[in-house]
Amino acid sequence: MAGSPSEISRFVRSDFLKSEGIDSFPPIASRAVLGTFAPEMKGTDKSLKGKLLLDGGALEGSFFHHTVVLICEHSAEGAFGLVLNRSSGSKVGAVVDVDLPEPFKEAPLFLGGPVQPTALSFLHVDSFLPAPDVFPQVSLSHSIEDLMEMGGFISASMKVKVFAGYAGWSAGQLEMEIKRKSWLTYPGSLELVFETPPDLLWGNILKNKGGWKNKLLAQTPEDVSLN
Repeated sequence: MAGSPSEISRFVRSDFLKSEGIDSFPPIASRAVLGTFAPEMKGTDKSLKGKLLLDGGALEGSFFHHTVVLICEHSAEGAFGLVLNRSSGSKVGAVVDVDLPEPFKEAPLFLGGPVQPTALSFLHVDSFLPAPDVFPQVSLSHSIEDLMEMGGFISASMKVKVFAGYAGWSAGQLEMEIKRKSWLTYPGSLELVFETPPDLLWGNILKNKGGWKNKLLAQTPEDVSLN
């Protein structure tokens, strides 16, 4: 269901993105991953699919400052992720240029990353998904048709998180950034992806990782000049 980043259709209104001043970004983690993904890396020590990346304190001044990114795809060809804690401040219905079912119109729209900022992606969870493709119970889609179809089958256990844009890494780029300690890693979970308030996510995960360095990092303000 996930498809590849090159298959994402553009549904987010470009005038909204320009009004938000997000039509250009610093180069880190902003290169698009084109084409279909190669088979996933073998061995849990290599693939980061289903894991979270956290700003390790080196991304000040970039779009990724204090962000948490869910890695949805990772292979030898590159990686695809969605920033979980960058709200656009707008609802999906006010920004997406199609007539969505009412429950999804009222959902907040998140800024998934600096690549293709007019493209739409969404994560969804339900008690039963036939083929979850991020981690158990969680799937990724880029299809507006899927989102509209889901509107007719909303259940009490369903949760949806909608994004404009995404974060992409070409072959070896993410691994190099991790070696430079730009990112910290942490296991993904339903609670962290769908339930933890976005403004608390980065700091809460750092505190849960433990260690005095992480706890100290969690206390740094969004604007370090205030520190």
